[in-house]
Amino acid sequence: MSSSSDPRTDGRAPIVTQRRAWATVVITGLIIGTAFIAVYVGLQRSPEPSHLPVAVVGEKLATSAHAGFGDAAAVTQVASIEDGANQVRNGDAVAVLGTGSPGMLTLDYAGASGVSESGAARQLVAGLAKQAGLSVQENDIVPLATYDSRGLSAFYVVFGVTLSSFVLAQGLAAVTAKVRLRHRLFAMSGFAVAIGVIAATVAGPVYGSLTAPFPLLALSLILLSAASAFTTTALGAWLGPAGIAVAVLTLTTIGNATSGATIGVDLLPGWAQAVSAKLPPGAAVRAVNNFGYFNGSHTLVPLAVLATWFVGGLGFVLLRQRTAQRRTLAGSVG
Repeated sequence: MSSSSDPRTDGRAPIVTQRRAWATVVITGLIIGTAFIAVYVGLQRSPEPSHLPVAVVGEKLATSAHAGFGDAAAVTQVASIEDGANQVRNGDAVAVLGTGSPGMLTLDYAGASGVSESGAARQLVAGLAKQAGLSVQENDIVPLATYDSRGLSAFYVVFGVTLSSFVLAQGLAAVTAKVRLRHRLFAMSGFAVAIGVIAATVAGPVYGSLTAPFPLLALSLILLSAASAFTTTALGAWLGPAGIAVAVLTLTTIGNATSGATIGVDLLPGWAQAVSAKLPPGAAVRAVNNFGYFNGSHTLVPLAVLATWFVGGLGFVLLRQRTAQRRTLAGSVG
């Protein structure tokens, strides 16, 4: 049998359970849960650095570093410690390696690059120094904020904004028969501004966990919310319930797991590095951290990525509405 009925005593028709309806929901939930666990836990398994950007002073030391690091680091030769330090402060390198007093290497690194990335750079240099019988003097020249000692605040803020925006879009998708499209679009736009400002206020001035200037921090989070909500709405409009599942997998699961906030981008596997900066959470993490720690360098691309997802989602929602209206008109004429 494909269905079962529940008896009613109030005179109303009995409820007929369709197995396909509940089976689809259960299977979708299992797929999402499995994917969430597989991606998050899988990325935590022995992450190894790959082409970690490290500046090295002088040709001799750069040659030794290149041979010692192999593919784990991308060595860039610089003329002086200051030149390398400028690269670190602008986010072009995780660390700069040079020579100090006899028997000593100096390592100036950016703790703000994340515990995993800066830790990987320190470990690589420690191994190189051990082989050469040298010691290492370390200096964190771009430290994390005092109230973000593990560098995870960006992840939690971005995850929270992404998740809340998805929940809003999913909820509005369930009331399409009661709320007109333009009102749903206004609601998502207003929500994006509200959650962006609230998140920026809490993480910035209130807690002091994110150091980006408030207007730029709020802008990044507003665009993230809009990108998440409008993309979810577009996927739901075109694909139905399957589109909502795709949004969960793409934005909430893969997007946040590969954002680079918990595991540095240079320690992610190749497929994760390829999608990291192209998804809204990864773009938002880059914008927030670059505005906060690296003099606002390289922020145009992540902001453009967020804006593209937002505008693209809006465009596909409007296109779907127009397509539905044309079909309705064609049906009434026919």
